[in-house]
Amino acid sequence: MNKDELQLILEEGEGYRIEFKESMTSIDKELVAFANSSGGRIFLGITDDMEIKGINLTNKFKSQIQDIAHNCQPPVKIILEEFENILIINVREGEDKPYKCSSGFYIRVGPNSQKLSRDEIIEFCRTEGKIRFDELINLKFDYHTHFDPQKLEYFLKLAGISKVLDAPTVLTNLGVAERQEGKVIFNNTGILFFSKNLQDIYFHTAITCALYKGTEKVEVLDRRDFNEDLISSIDRALNFLKQYIPLRYEMTGEPRRKEIPEIPYEALREAIINAVAHRDYFEKGTNIMVEMFDDRIEITNFGGLAKGLKPEDFGKKSVLRNPNIANLLHRAGYIEKMGTGINKIKKLISKAGLPPIKFEFDTFFTATFQRPKIREKTREKILSVLKATPYITINELAEMLGISQKGVEWQIAKLKKEGRIKRIGSDKGGSWEILK
Repeated sequence: MNKDELQLILEEGEGYRIEFKESMTSIDKELVAFANSSGGRIFLGITDDMEIKGINLTNKFKSQIQDIAHNCQPPVKIILEEFENILIINVREGEDKPYKCSSGFYIRVGPNSQKLSRDEIIEFCRTEGKIRFDELINLKFDYHTHFDPQKLEYFLKLAGISKVLDAPTVLTNLGVAERQEGKVIFNNTGILFFSKNLQDIYFHTAITCALYKGTEKVEVLDRRDFNEDLISSIDRALNFLKQYIPLRYEMTGEPRRKEIPEIPYEALREAIINAVAHRDYFEKGTNIMVEMFDDRIEITNFGGLAKGLKPEDFGKKSVLRNPNIANLLHRAGYIEKMGTGINKIKKLISKAGLPPIKFEFDTFFTATFQRPKIREKTREKILSVLKATPYITINELAEMLGISQKGVEWQIAKLKKEGRIKRIGSDKGGSWEILK
């Protein structure tokens, strides 16, 4: 600190990271406010009017400041700096938020320290990751009414765990339930995995899948909402995409040809699992979205990067927003290793020779897969074949073009809707007519 720097600070005045105090009255409030925010500096010996009054900087006085910081819960880390007759208290941003002093919890709001209300404390703890949705108990879930033992058995089979104990004990050992006063009480992880129908408890935990005509969200050709349990939702969302993703075939010398989807199924599956594992489930106004357009597939979940993960560390480090959910997905074999999913997706897309996947993260997290531009060629091929052989069946057409039967049916439906073809006669004995 020098005179020029101090003069500049005085000219700028108090702010989000600067506080002037004439004495150490209520200094604990300022300490926890900075620790709960982004850190800052308190200039002791300067009035609110930016007049330098100075302060008697004895060792006893400085020791009192250290004691006040230590008595906060948890202790606030500070560094003291002297400049002439001013004491500068450098407060570090806390690593174990929230911090509390004798009069409560505070944060910085602009140039002021503001006390948090009860609801604000809860929200602060949630955003700081101190309260996790997947660990919270929900008493609305009744063990005898809502729990599905068959889903537990299926999970144990996936996880390779022998069911030698009773269900409540197994659930307790998995960390998804506990016994209280003779009752089996579930946390949200247990509810998400083992509900008979998750929709009975939560409506915002669904995966919504949609197929659109064209490249905009205007005309919906197909839509499904899956909200039975997390594992079922993941599997059904991928099956939805499989209905409409064109396939090509490679001859391998084996009796059965190798099916190669337009976009690798495993990459899409990883992206869906990533959305389920990292979604912010506190937000009840949105679902996970799996959306298919003519030119791309987008998989979106609410909640950007988890607290503590910097953008430059994305794909290199992992911070789990829902560790309990991630743990059960790992046990079930849906996650191989924590934090490897993004790089696995990138490698699968690169190996398939497709454009790099686009990741966007702000309030939402979106993974965008670009689709190869081959659909018009496929459509023209279908028209050419139908014109030459109007009595050909869907199966024969799929065999000839080397794409899936579902893919042919989808293209035929689009051609019909566009008024380019029509079917004459029955499905078995009829024929195709080219209209334009």
